[in-house]
Amino acid sequence: MENNSKTVVIIDLKSKSILVSRVFNAPLEKVWRAYTESDLLGKWWGPEPWKAETKSMSFTVGGFWLYAMVGPENQKHWSRMDYTAIKPHESFEIKDGFCDEEGNLNIYLPVSTGSIAFSTTGSGTLVEFKMFYTTVKEVDTMIEMGFEQGITACLEQLERLFQENKI
Repeated sequence: MENNSKTVVIIDLKSKSILVSRVFNAPLEKVWRAYTESDLLGKWWGPEPWKAETKSMSFTVGGFWLYAMVGPENQKHWSRMDYTAIKPHESFEIKDGFCDEEGNLNIYLPVSTGSIAFSTTGSGTLVEFKMFYTTVKEVDTMIEMGFEQGITACLEQLERLFQENKI
């Protein structure tokens, strides 16, 4: 499989959404696992030198992933991704937000709802991650926090793991 794809981030203030898409040079099964298994998420979810550290994960409808983004000085920023619908190897829907170590959402930071969809292409697997926010201010906050640069770095790390056969 040949892949010249890069991460595409489309910010749509009218619909208060952010769409992230990328074609990975890997079969759908491997890409699905990278997004749904905590040990694999820990290898790429977080722009270096940051890393994701899972406290708990239940990839089931009604379950959630509670994790910390851990920095080089061991600083931790907690997040929670709730799974609201799952179609195996096709898509899953989420509610995603920042929280404390116990998973209590931080109401002062953006919370999104969205979906992550997977499909096979001629050169690998397309992942489309679309998040919706309640206000334009929440979208602006995510942009100001460096979301685009962070998610791009994460997806580059994931592609490297596929290229090096580490997933």
